[in-house]
Amino acid sequence: MSPAPLFEPVIDQHDTWAVVNPVQGCNRDCGYCYLQDLHLTRVKPTILASPEDTVAQLLAHRYYHPNLVLALYTCTDAFATRANTAHLTALLQTLASSQVRNPVCLITKCHIPDDAIDCIRRVRDTGLPVLVYLSYSGLGPDIERGIQHDALRANFPRLHSAGIPVVHYWRPFLPQNSHPDVLENVLDLASRYAECSVTVGTKIKPSALDQITALWPDIAAPHLDPQGADSVWPRTAWEWLRHLPDRYRDHPVYQTNSCALAYVLGRHDRAGVHDTPTCLNANRCPAGQRERCRRAVPLQQPLTRQDIDRHLDRLHHGGVHYTVHEDTRTIVFTTPLPLRDRHNLAQVLAATVRAPQHPDERYWVGRLSGAQPLIIDTP
Repeated sequence: MSPAPLFEPVIDQHDTWAVVNPVQGCNRDCGYCYLQDLHLTRVKPTILASPEDTVAQLLAHRYYHPNLVLALYTCTDAFATRANTAHLTALLQTLASSQVRNPVCLITKCHIPDDAIDCIRRVRDTGLPVLVYLSYSGLGPDIERGIQHDALRANFPRLHSAGIPVVHYWRPFLPQNSHPDVLENVLDLASRYAECSVTVGTKIKPSALDQITALWPDIAAPHLDPQGADSVWPRTAWEWLRHLPDRYRDHPVYQTNSCALAYVLGRHDRAGVHDTPTCLNANRCPAGQRERCRRAVPLQQPLTRQDIDRHLDRLHHGGVHYTVHEDTRTIVFTTPLPLRDRHNLAQVLAATVRAPQHPDERYWVGRLSGAQPLIIDTP
């Protein structure tokens, strides 16, 4: 008998967006998927909330704020089944009819049907910003089991022709997809149709080390701490991306998803990335976007204790001790706070949040919480 699925909250918070998960479980079986230890892969997706109930939960939730970007269906693929796609189109229509005007992101590796593309176009016309993240890594069916890669690649020109913004989600990087010929094949396609690429190394949550080691044995070396890193990279991919061939010079490539979102949405940085080494050395950002951040970041509303206390009360952490470094917009706590609450506080207030890591934390730390990439030499 299969283990019972461990469902995530319908409304949750990740490091660069709030997430909305009314359907959970995936019938695919990608070897690196963070849903594996939740027993949510190779299963029929489960509907946990109707579209109407989902929007009601979202608006009532302590994490909801108009400033946030929403990522939908991160515990499944919105286009994995017909039932998923039907739920998605109904949810988009319900959101479009509500007060919600947060940017909405859909992340997929699956074929997007024509009627779903039509639905996305209609709700965008109502003023609900919808972006599609196409998760195209260059990995093959031996690792991304059940994915039809030809259909995934065909999504790029189809969405582009429909005028729907595409972000190329390039993740994870493993030795298997870090050879220059694979990297070039991926970016040759994405750079033609996507607004930008977001590159993400391999994320390893506390319970997934054995799962990822099966794909990449080198990370098990005793001198390495892959779970303390923001992400883990093969050096071949890391160096290739830092020295991209000239033919990609007009294609923005980001390591920080918050910056990609700011670029595509016409916003400035709110995550404290501007003018940092990541901004200057890792992100290939257009000059116009850098100028937007240079002008706007110093003009942000001051970070006040009144605003911090108000949001801490909303997060059920009223009275927790903290210090504020106004010059860097940094809030420092002396006691552990759940990572999801720290992320929400940071995104709502456009601040950097530091706190001790809780020993029972189930999520990866993330660069926005201070972790750094780990680069590994792989034969």
